[in-house]
Amino acid sequence: MFKVTKRDPSMKISIVVPFVSFFCALAVGGVLLAIAGVNPLNAYISMLRESLGSFYGFTETLVKATPLILTALGLTIAFRMQLWNIGGEGQLAMGAFGATYVALYSGLTNHVLLMICMFAAALMCGGLWGAIAGFLKARLNVNEVITTLLLNYVALSWVDYLVYGPWKDPKGNNFPFTAYFSDGARLTEFFGTRLHSGLILGLVMAVILYVFLEKTIWGYEIKVIGSNPKAADYAGMNSKRQIIMVLFLSGALAGLAGFSEAAGLQHRLQHGIPGGYGYTAVIVAWLGKRHPAGVIIVSLVMGILLVGGEGLQLYHRLSGNLINAYLGLILFFLVIGEYFVTHKVELVKR
Repeated sequence: MFKVTKRDPSMKISIVVPFVSFFCALAVGGVLLAIAGVNPLNAYISMLRESLGSFYGFTETLVKATPLILTALGLTIAFRMQLWNIGGEGQLAMGAFGATYVALYSGLTNHVLLMICMFAAALMCGGLWGAIAGFLKARLNVNEVITTLLLNYVALSWVDYLVYGPWKDPKGNNFPFTAYFSDGARLTEFFGTRLHSGLILGLVMAVILYVFLEKTIWGYEIKVIGSNPKAADYAGMNSKRQIIMVLFLSGALAGLAGFSEAAGLQHRLQHGIPGGYGYTAVIVAWLGKRHPAGVIIVSLVMGILLVGGEGLQLYHRLSGNLINAYLGLILFFLVIGEYFVTHKVELVKR
């Protein structure tokens, strides 16, 4: 018979298992491709060629990775403290809302001042949206999975109300988006492509977050509170205040992803601006082992999948739902793999 026991995971197991889980997902995804009538090997080669085989494809991969980096960094803070923030989608949308308000209605024209105010507005809107769940968790012990998930729908409905209603561009042929931002309210674009300085913002935030998590007392407190709240309280750490602060910062980084998308890519607020990045970032944060460097690497891999998936839709006429199935498979195998990181199965005699 089989017996499942807990174990202390080694560094090797912690690194290898997520990648094994990822390749298992690709193997099962290959079966789905075969059922759809597409040669899996040709499909994967096509995905790599589309995302990395040209300079344009590579820049598009970086464009897709940018909001994932910022949002997943925010989730990483929460996950380090064993707080399950599933609200990246809504926090990103609220960040885009804050940046758009400044861009369209502040009356500012100076580029530097506009960027600073849009950055601050996105940070505060996303952060406060996360802090709502933090306050409910700290004061009333409301499950943060439920509150962050439900707040997604509120945020997306609020954005839809604006783009279908008072903020809708009268010259937009009745499409659900605002007027375009002025040139002063846009992030810098590079090489004549859609790649913009939001990527630099994400990399800088990753370095800052690494320093705070790994080199400061605050980062140490987050780990202690997440692993043993009672010991943290006994040591004099204010767990309730830290819960609110961590979810504020988590939402703030996701809000900066909204700023990046609105000011760097779309140049306006529009329906569906989060684009599913908030949910995909959950996978990124887990595969990246809740570490800033891991988040950057996995975001690039996800960028390859997303750009390559668009190529599959275009050249092989596959449904976009197939890419969503891939992401679901990755998460499914990741959860299974995470279990076997901390548990082992032994064959024992009766």
